Amino acid sequence: MLRIAVQSKGRLFEDTMNLLSEAGIKIPSSKRTLLVESRNFPIEILYLRDDDIPQSVAGGVADLGIVGRNEFEERQEDADIVRPLGFSKCRLSLAVPKTVDYTGLEWFEGKKIATSYPGILRRFMQERGIRAEIHVITGSVEISPGIGLADAIFDIVSSGGTLVSNNLREVEVVMRSEALLIANKQLTDEKRALLDELLFRIEAVKNAEDKKYVLMNVPTESLEAIIEVLPGMKSPTVMPLATPGWNSVHTVIDENSFWQIISRLKELGAEGILVVPVEKMIL
Repeated sequence: MLRIAVQSKGRLFEDTMNLLSEAGIKIPSSKRTLLVESRNFPIEILYLRDDDIPQSVAGGVADLGIVGRNEFEERQEDADIVRPLGFSKCRLSLAVPKTVDYTGLEWFEGKKIATSYPGILRRFMQERGIRAEIHVITGSVEISPGIGLADAIFDIVSSGGTLVSNNLREVEVVMRSEALLIANKQLTDEKRALLDELLFRIEAVKNAEDKKYVLMNVPTESLEAIIEVLPGMKSPTVMPLATPGWNSVHTVIDENSFWQIISRLKELGAEGILVVPVEKMIL
């Protein structure tokens, strides 16, 4: 059985549980139990603080973990990155008061910076030859300049709303983060086989993200032109209809280019276009 450490609450917890659910892994809901076993897959969930996950995986307490890249890089634990997961995206940035005349990284020379990520910040500053005083805070970092505790902050930024409400502005993006699946380096062959099965399910879910299955009726004289427009995985499926001179065409379209392609298809004579969400995609 695989043991996977996940964040016990927050956005990363919700995204992780959604991914496991989409992968067909049923986890009983329990807010009081730290270790919960799946009903239909040989995996158990260990709920931890996000900053404890890298150490638990590196030390063998858990076989796998889902954690933000920011925490993984901060802790510098010896574990393998299996794959990025594409959710819980954010960035670690330097921010200064709006009233500051910021001229570049040299502004931070000799300044006091408040952060919950001293390791990442220290490495960043050392690589650029900037000597700043790093003040470690575990709570609300963004209030530090306003109360005179620091000249600037280094913190997670998602929408930037928290910075605005504290009269701060983002001036340097140091690192971009997202959820990672990490693994202990000493997994047994049996556990690696289970990890491969888990990855197979995750890939099927991730491949289907932002994809639409499209069916349409196409006149035979327009078939070749329409096939050239369609970005199918290999080639679209074409089946003749009972009505002479018409065909049913099926394909998968990325949502980012969906409306542009649909407009072109209509111009070429496609009719009865049906769009269906894709739940899983196995390539």
